[in-house]
Amino acid sequence: MMEHIFIWASAGLLIVMVFVPYWLSFRRRHTVAATHKKEAQQLGLDKPRAQYPLIDSSLCIGCGSCVRACPEGDVLGVVYGTAVVINGERCVGHGCCERVCPVGALKVGLGDVSMREDIPIMTDLNETTVPGLFIAGELGGMSLIKNAIDQGQMVVGEIASRISKSATPDGILDVVIVGAGPAGLSAALAAIKHGMSYTILDEHPPGGTILHYPRRKLVMTQPVEIPLYGWLKKNEYSKEELLEIWQDIIGRFSISISSGARVESVTKVGECFEVKTSQQTARSRHVVLAMGRRGTPRKLDVPGEDLAKVTYKLVDAQSYNDCHLLVVGGGDSAVEAAVGLARQSGNTVSISYRKGSFFRVKKKNENAITSLISSKGIRPIFDSQVLEIREKTVLLSTKDGQLEIPNDYVFVLAGGVPPFAALKQMGVTFGGQNKDTKSDKPGPDLPSKTPGPKLQTLDAVKARSRERAASNQPPVAA
Repeated sequence: MMEHIFIWASAGLLIVMVFVPYWLSFRRRHTVAATHKKEAQQLGLDKPRAQYPLIDSSLCIGCGSCVRACPEGDVLGVVYGTAVVINGERCVGHGCCERVCPVGALKVGLGDVSMREDIPIMTDLNETTVPGLFIAGELGGMSLIKNAIDQGQMVVGEIASRISKSATPDGILDVVIVGAGPAGLSAALAAIKHGMSYTILDEHPPGGTILHYPRRKLVMTQPVEIPLYGWLKKNEYSKEELLEIWQDIIGRFSISISSGARVESVTKVGECFEVKTSQQTARSRHVVLAMGRRGTPRKLDVPGEDLAKVTYKLVDAQSYNDCHLLVVGGGDSAVEAAVGLARQSGNTVSISYRKGSFFRVKKKNENAITSLISSKGIRPIFDSQVLEIREKTVLLSTKDGQLEIPNDYVFVLAGGVPPFAALKQMGVTFGGQNKDTKSDKPGPDLPSKTPGPKLQTLDAVKARSRERAASNQPPVAA
């Protein structure tokens, strides 16, 4: 009898020793995740600006694989057995979470965009509500170079299938591509592959958003095949490596680019488009907008902002030594600039941000600036705004009153004004525009009155690209 009692007691003790620590750990993890989610909701961080993980809670088994796979650290969490989006603002679309989910409960996409005022309404082939006008790259909400390259060749593949049914009139191009970044160059390569007539128009030199990155900045991507050129196989490239690749592509395939051509308007005239720039007017059957979301730099509109010491981008941190420097902003660009400047000899770096903490930045940037703040390498001035920029100082408004600090240079990195107004002038409809009224100009393949929601995932983009490649459309003479 005693032997049975001892066996059962030992078994019970073993169960308690194994189960209780697991249960306590489980409860602690889920409590932390729930707390972080509540904080993110209060700050509005759970609502992403672009793509984010779309979770089917009926399939999720709460294993946490997606949480551990995310390079950004705290985009996802597991709350009481189900994966949830905690910090959607930090998702940049790597798709690692999607790939590791053992039950297919998660997809990375844009979700229902019908009420998103910052996302253009598009078909599955990225055609806007203006027939013949397509979007490729981050302008449509999906970031990462891989997505831009995939979408560039996808939309031109669709255009190639259409123009094969009728000849293009003389003096009219098959497609005008606006933007010479990854999406635009990919679209141009696809046009060459299909034998189409095209040109690229861009206000800036080739490179897109990457041109504005600091020197030697690492750019995250994923392995992707560039049309005609071959594969980008690494997960990270420096700014210089990517620009060298773009220049190699432009030279090798003699890509037609008009740099310095700022697009002023895109107008549909009959069955063609007239694309007016500061240099010329191009006519085409189709247009691909691939100019990104960066737009024009956001200014402070304060006295002294016109001084020569004020700039809106940092190209080379090593050019600044033994200086008093102020960075204005709280996003990734501002944090990366502050970190880069603080690592140079003799600099005194301050960063002014209108909120109380850095909560919209990537995890690695948060770790870097937190470390430098702790070591007094960077002075954070939270809950502050610039009042005036003077010759040798900057005047700030803080929660404790006005603060004047010594200053040699100011870097205003407070984001940009996206080109949404220009798109609306072209006739492009955004999510949320149909809250009270219905459109009289339905887009292609959309419901007759109101553009419906679209679930656009990385898988969908990849599948459409594969379908276009498999169709092997015959070349069309330029």
